Amino acid sequence: MGDDKKILFDKYELGRLLGKGTFAKVYYGKHLGTNECVAIKVIKKDEVIKDERMMEQIKREISTMRLVRHPNIVELKEVMATKSKIYFVMEYVRGGELFAKVERGRLKEDAARKYFQQLISAVDFCHSRGVFHRDIKPENLLLDENEDLKISDFGLSALHEHPSSGGLLHTQCGTPAYIAPEVLMSKGYDGAKADIWSCGVVLYVLLAGFLPFQDENLLAMYRKIYKAEYEFPPWFSSESKRLVSKLLVADPGKRISIQGIMRVSWFRKGFKRPNAFSMQESMFEKFDEEEKFTMHETIKKSPSSPAFLNAFQFISSMSTGFDLSNMFEDRRKAGSTFTSRCSAKVILGKIEMVGKKFGFKVARTKDFKLRIVGPTEGRKGRLSVTAEVFKVAPEVTVVEFSKFSGDTLEYIKFREEDIRPALKDVVWTWQGDNVFDSDIQISVEELSKQ
Repeated sequence: MGDDKKILFDKYELGRLLGKGTFAKVYYGKHLGTNECVAIKVIKKDEVIKDERMMEQIKREISTMRLVRHPNIVELKEVMATKSKIYFVMEYVRGGELFAKVERGRLKEDAARKYFQQLISAVDFCHSRGVFHRDIKPENLLLDENEDLKISDFGLSALHEHPSSGGLLHTQCGTPAYIAPEVLMSKGYDGAKADIWSCGVVLYVLLAGFLPFQDENLLAMYRKIYKAEYEFPPWFSSESKRLVSKLLVADPGKRISIQGIMRVSWFRKGFKRPNAFSMQESMFEKFDEEEKFTMHETIKKSPSSPAFLNAFQFISSMSTGFDLSNMFEDRRKAGSTFTSRCSAKVILGKIEMVGKKFGFKVARTKDFKLRIVGPTEGRKGRLSVTAEVFKVAPEVTVVEFSKFSGDTLEYIKFREEDIRPALKDVVWTWQGDNVFDSDIQISVEELSKQ
């Protein structure tokens, strides 16, 4: 029986099939070193490459799940890849879908309140990171062994990348019964306000046991959504009615905000905001324990030189095709990765000097990785940035910047206005600057033969 077990990357044991979709299968898995239970989503690259929409959805899901680490969001632990498959290693959530509870009937008000509090906490955290889920519904809300809620399925999420355009989204997506009225129009919509509407529908469903907007005719249902036409069953309390009435408002400009929700007495009853940064409190001392997210297929460590980044990742990050590198939050905006012809010692020394110049605390966490921590508390705690050096060829070094904690907009400002100009004397080219020297191309071709 033991011979039938499949081992991935000498790290995970692949177990029984948990579920499958058009392009992916999800398996139960176990970490060989810690015995931690995980869920492993397996995606065939050749199938998704044929479908541009599906490829973008997978990239988006990885990017956003990497960006939103929160107690009430399913954690993406690791992404690995071979030439033919992509593996998502995710937190294994044992309790199933919240939808299964609702199918058995409406919830008691205290139980509905608890789940709604956890949902709003997680959605607020997503929005602070510039992430809008766009498909909030009970089927995408899972429960763990402690009956705590976990948001899953970020495949339809959107990232706030273009504030100059007003931040409006234009893609019509989501599940019809939970979709906000403004999403059905073609004028653009605010992703945060659309998510709040969906949260309002979820709250109604938890308390009622059925949908506020339903009709066998889809157009008739859309008309009800446009006008926010729904009725309360008699068992709704007056306080819960008031809150739902503020959530399910057709005009997004008049719809209650998350900050407003958190001030409502019905919501505040027994509410304890989860600490999204609890895992990062002693970031210098605990870095090695916490840095679990692998961003490349294989790294060979050497105590006297930087980790050797294999050809798979370097080619995917610098060339066209199925670009795994762009799936990650810290690479989705140009300027997070640069190449250099300087030594790792020179590069890290320069970054350390720049960090201290701007008042940041700097600490080496590994031989070729350092952490820069901001001097003041920002909107989402102190800004913390990591920089890691890899070799890709004898005379070519790649440096990756990533935000470990803090506000995303603060990170972008620090990276673009402070880091980039200050490092110009050690940078060969930033990723996205359309420079791909023939010398690098030759080196990569040689590496890919290994």
